[in-house]
Amino acid sequence: MEQELKRKTMVIGHRNPDTDSICSAICYANLKRALTGDEYVPARAGHVNGETQFVLNYFGLEEPKLVEDVRTQVKDIEIRKTKGVADNISLKKAWKIMQENNVVTIPSVRPDGTLEGLITVGDITKTYMNIYDSSILSKANTQYSNIIETLEADLLVGDADVYFDKGKVLIAAANPDLMEFYIEPHDLVILGNRYESQLCAIEMGAACIIVCEGAGVSMTIKKIAQDRGCTVIATTYDTYTAARLINQSMPISYFMTREHLITFNSDDYTDEIREVMASKRHRDFPILDKEGRYLGMISRRNLLGARGKQVILVDHNEKNQAVAGIESAEIQEIIDHHRLGTVQTMSPVFFRNQPLGCTATIIYQMYQESGVKIDKAIAGLLCSAIVSDTLLFRSPTCTPVDEMAARALAKMAGLDIEKYAMEMFGAGSDLKDKSDEEIFYQDFKRFTAGKVLIGVGQITSLNGEELQHLRGRMIAFMDKAHEGSGLDMTFFMLTNILTESTDLICQGQGAVQLAAKAFHLDIEEAKDQEEPVLNLPGVVSRKKQLIPELMLAEQD
Repeated sequence: MEQELKRKTMVIGHRNPDTDSICSAICYANLKRALTGDEYVPARAGHVNGETQFVLNYFGLEEPKLVEDVRTQVKDIEIRKTKGVADNISLKKAWKIMQENNVVTIPSVRPDGTLEGLITVGDITKTYMNIYDSSILSKANTQYSNIIETLEADLLVGDADVYFDKGKVLIAAANPDLMEFYIEPHDLVILGNRYESQLCAIEMGAACIIVCEGAGVSMTIKKIAQDRGCTVIATTYDTYTAARLINQSMPISYFMTREHLITFNSDDYTDEIREVMASKRHRDFPILDKEGRYLGMISRRNLLGARGKQVILVDHNEKNQAVAGIESAEIQEIIDHHRLGTVQTMSPVFFRNQPLGCTATIIYQMYQESGVKIDKAIAGLLCSAIVSDTLLFRSPTCTPVDEMAARALAKMAGLDIEKYAMEMFGAGSDLKDKSDEEIFYQDFKRFTAGKVLIGVGQITSLNGEELQHLRGRMIAFMDKAHEGSGLDMTFFMLTNILTESTDLICQGQGAVQLAAKAFHLDIEEAKDQEEPVLNLPGVVSRKKQLIPELMLAEQD
């Protein structure tokens, strides 16, 4: 049977996530769960910054799971849940399991769940076609319980848990005088109802006699067999059928493949394993978890119907800001407040895009529209996101709707919004323990302006001295980082929340000139500055003030 997957949907923001991206993912996943009862999981496409960590800690919530690639993985598709078996089951039982489950391969699994080996139809076939050794049953260390099960027999004397591990298998077709010449100690003898033959086999030291055709076994024979340590098994099959079937009692452990197994991990990406599967002739491949425990089997057919991960995007709609592998995912919804970008979908999706200062404001509206109650923690997250994105209503992106939503949410969460905002911003601007790289990329986005690829990072702070100190570090870092970035121009905004101004560091050929042109500054004077930094009074928003102006200037 194929595993029925209850598909979950991931709610995720952009790379280098900010507070809005993280909080919106958590809150929208919570809303969708409440409305549908289905599994919606918040995720993040990058590391949590100091400001966001402060928010999560304040409301006692864990950061969402880090997801760096949303390509389809083995765990996302339906796999065949062929049950693992012990390595001591008989070939007959293995064959029966294969027939019942319509499979050609079954896995042998240890008690701890790890994979021991594989037995295939081909392995079982070889036991019939290639085996001419009469000692094969003992070499395979066959348990008497397997023989009893295979021959549908009864144990008259002996212990079913004991193993037949010495001697050969033979049929006692001759009279007792001849039997003495070919029966050796430890042999297993298949015979009929003749008392003399049974007695002779026991006296010659046979380890086991199998009495066929439902023939009776006298008390005397049983007593002698018990005294001599000879196992006695009785079956209704005739000697020919018993001899033909007995090899099926051998354990699969003797024939299965244990080494050089081709296995896949549940976290493997399907586009990577597809090539491996195509190069091998096997029909089924085992799937293991991170600890090596067996989960199921996968075939090429499973890959044919593989579907992408179900994803909802929040706080972005551009491919170059989205988590890696987004082109192979099934995008279900997009909730955003930015300009329309380059994300393409395979089918129509629910897309809500509003000219507001924060995605969390839109999600707050959706809570209200659906009548879902907002608890204290969710209210706190939504409020924090709005305060962060609007710089406590100072940003030009902020609308009356954003401020109204934030103040209503602050009341629900029991926050003094002004005091809380200062604590939150202070946590976000605490950069003393961070490397230049961490600071630069903690809030970094890529944009396309015509044929020019631009990257813009931003730090907001209440501390002007800290920003001034950071200025030199970022200039030095950007000089090296820009070379291998693949970007035409790189900018970094040092934004002072209190003075509502930004020092813009420019890197890349023509970057200073473009920024000067965008903000109507003297281009020649800007080029001649000792440092590639422009002071932009009143500019605090990357989305609404910086990017639009740069794009307009690039097009002119």
